[in-house]
Amino acid sequence: MSDPQSQPPNDPNYREPNVGQPQGGQQSGYGQQPGGSPYSTPLTAAPLSEADDRQWASLAHLGGILGLLPSLIIWLVFKERGRFTNTEAKEALNFQITLLIVSVAIIVVSTFLALVTFGIGGILASLGWLVWLAGVIFSILGFMQAKDGRNYRYPLSIRLIK
Repeated sequence: MSDPQSQPPNDPNYREPNVGQPQGGQQSGYGQQPGGSPYSTPLTAAPLSEADDRQWASLAHLGGILGLLPSLIIWLVFKERGRFTNTEAKEALNFQITLLIVSVAIIVVSTFLALVTFGIGGILASLGWLVWLAGVIFSILGFMQAKDGRNYRYPLSIRLIK
């Protein structure tokens, strides 16, 4: 007696098991030729159009309002795809790193002064909001310049990322 689950070889819908499949039970990756390696050809993203390049560059500056992370993400994702975005995102990222260093320095010095003297540390700690305000103002200025396709250099920035 034959198995009711199996199909006879003369059935037009019958397929031999593993025909067209890679050996060893491996499945071919998306866009991979049968028998090829998934690492043989790297995928590259398309270059940004001029409008997209300006948009991402300006958003890298504007993201500085939220802190370091937006500029870092935009630079890492788009640095190879757009020259203008690479330049402006690096500039914004360097400025955000500078603000972070200044903020940490203010916190450390004001904490030390608060422990030693009771009045000066509190006054210095209240200046921390000026760092944040300067970051917002300069980020908006950078956004406005990059939106129009012009490079923007922050006036006070340590250029750690070249």
